[in-house]
Amino acid sequence: MLNGEHAYLDMCRHVLDSGSKKEDRTNTGTYSIFGHQIRFDLSKGFPLLTTKKVPFRLVASELMWFIKGDTNIRYLLKHNNNIWNEWAFKNWIESPEYTGPDMTDFGNRCQTDSDFKKIYQEQMRIFKDNILQDDRFAEKFGDLGSVYGKQWRDWKTSQNETIDQLKEVIYSIRNKPDSRRHIVSAWNPEDIPNMALPPCHTMFQFYVADGKLSCQLYQRSADIFLGVPFNIASYALLTHLIAQECDLEVGEFIHTFGDAHIYTNHINQINLQLERDVKEFPELILNKEKSSIFDFDMDDFELKGYNPHPAIKAPIAV
Repeated sequence: MLNGEHAYLDMCRHVLDSGSKKEDRTNTGTYSIFGHQIRFDLSKGFPLLTTKKVPFRLVASELMWFIKGDTNIRYLLKHNNNIWNEWAFKNWIESPEYTGPDMTDFGNRCQTDSDFKKIYQEQMRIFKDNILQDDRFAEKFGDLGSVYGKQWRDWKTSQNETIDQLKEVIYSIRNKPDSRRHIVSAWNPEDIPNMALPPCHTMFQFYVADGKLSCQLYQRSADIFLGVPFNIASYALLTHLIAQECDLEVGEFIHTFGDAHIYTNHINQINLQLERDVKEFPELILNKEKSSIFDFDMDDFELKGYNPHPAIKAPIAV
């Protein structure tokens, strides 16, 4: 059985060779399979893909955003992280407050019309400046609703109480390591209508054995080219952080997929990636002075030996 980056690439080939052609919410079109699993032994290196450069600082700042329970993109923009911009931007341009040029279907139009792309970039610049400088604007258009951070740290109950799932799962790992209930869920059916994007990585579970912490993620919907490399690195990093807090070594990261798909406008990029040789994974070094995952910041992470092939750009489907 293949594991590590080879398992990821094998999944790419499988989807290209056997995936069903399906339409999707974004009207882009996909090749899709249903039900798949890949595994990474975290003791053999940090699983940041090497067949294309994956920006670790974006992965880490997004995870810190989740851990803080934040749902507003202002934090991300302060860390020069733009990966959630499009969903918040869409809310703005579809609101009565937006009075600029027509931005309908901006995701696809940017790929075919260079003049429109310039207009989009200018409107996005205005939007980002407003998020960073205008508190009222940021509160209204920067917040993505009850997305991951809210569910992880502030799940609302029917009794109007809150559950900090992340703190509770860490307590459970430390005090009841053999429990089969080390679970965090981001899928809250009541809150789905209030989310800019319903959670794609919906639930994760930890497992303790032989002094090692493993994590399995269930992802209902997986953009294999753009999203999955981020998801792999993000949950591997989370596993490292929690393992350090709980005085455990790292075990495996297991990634289980529902609908795993390649967008039709990512085919050329995937084929380019598949032509490249796999290199060794880098080493992740954490600040050993930090005893809680809630104390980490961006200066507490270091990657050693990351030597990937160049990045491959592709459009995001919104």
